[in-house]
Amino acid sequence: MNLNFAAHELLETQEALRVKKAEIEQHGAFANQCQDNQLKTILRNHQQRMLQAYQQGINLMQGKGGNMSFHQPEFQAFDTNIGMQQQATMGAPIPNPSALSDQTIATLALSAHKNGSVMSMVWANECVDPGIRHYHVQGAVLCQEMAYEIWQWMNQNGYYQPPRFPQTQVSTMTGMFQPTTSTGTMTGMNNGYYA
Repeated sequence: MNLNFAAHELLETQEALRVKKAEIEQHGAFANQCQDNQLKTILRNHQQRMLQAYQQGINLMQGKGGNMSFHQPEFQAFDTNIGMQQQATMGAPIPNPSALSDQTIATLALSAHKNGSVMSMVWANECVDPGIRHYHVQGAVLCQEMAYEIWQWMNQNGYYQPPRFPQTQVSTMTGMFQPTTSTGTMTGMNNGYYA
């Protein structure tokens, strides 16, 4: 079988697979160490999604197709808290821990998913093969969904609560922009996307 990948997309997809392999193992270690059963379930679910994405990538690289239809993940929904009303204290770092705290595990998983989303989109933008490009775009979507689910758990537990602006400042900031009054085609626009 003759696979016709550009050199850079082949290298970037190999990098993505190496990272996925490491993240699968890391999530397993995190799930084995964490104390919170809800976090453990989230980490195991994320690990399963990453295993599926890893196998899709292997299939694409070997010319077997990747079953690239995307299904919206069904993540747990949490009530989110905006504002610093229940912020947990962050202890000092422990240079030689025997195990990681749930807060540290969640922080590392969140960071991994955020970085995965960014890098997947960077890789997608460099791909010429539509299947490989779609694979990386779906990787970015999956990572940002997993990041949001981890953030929701952190938020619920007081580990990550974004501050809130006063309502007058929100109104001022959101009112800075005015809608267009033109109903025709705008310069620089092409089917709703900036050119």
